[in-house]
Amino acid sequence: MKSDVNGCSTTQSGQEQWEEYYSEVLRKNCVQYDYRLPTGKLFSCVAPTLNIARERRDKWISKQS
Repeated sequence: MKSDVNGCSTTQSGQEQWEEYYSEVLRKNCVQYDYRLPTGKLFSCVAPTLNIARERRDKWISKQS
């Protein structure tokens, strides 16, 4: 699933999107992850797995409160 158009996230409020890809630089699979809060604030990260990206998102959300 492509999560951006011209480098801008297409993630809607309250939704998540991710793309798996192989990084030639890191020589391993990675996940580009985006999540947008219902308020519109965007969280984005690159992680080795989707589960790790979601853990990072959850920590970020807890700091937003």
